[in-house]
Amino acid sequence: MALIDCPSCNKKISDKADDCPHCGFSLADASSEDILRKQKLNRFKKLHSIQNQSMLAMLLFVAGFGFMFWGGATKGDLQYNLAVLSSVVGFIWYIINRVRILIIKRFSS
Repeated sequence: MALIDCPSCNKKISDKADDCPHCGFSLADASSEDILRKQKLNRFKKLHSIQNQSMLAMLLFVAGFGFMFWGGATKGDLQYNLAVLSSVVGFIWYIINRVRILIIKRFSS
């Protein structure tokens, strides 16, 4: 008896199991096409989630940048420092998400 990854939820299950105890995916009557389709769907959902996070990061960056220059706060104020912080966090978050997308696209089959 060995542990394998469930094609649906990627959690460890027994190779003797007919159904995944975590998500209920039926391994007994699933063809190789069904398993491949499920893996592609999971990859698509993950990419979509990361792209949504990238959009939020970009909005955070633009909002912080806009408030920093057009918000009326002067250097040294708390509002100015928060605007700079949100711009930096949004930019770094965006770059990290783009790298994650690149890694998923490059190294997945």
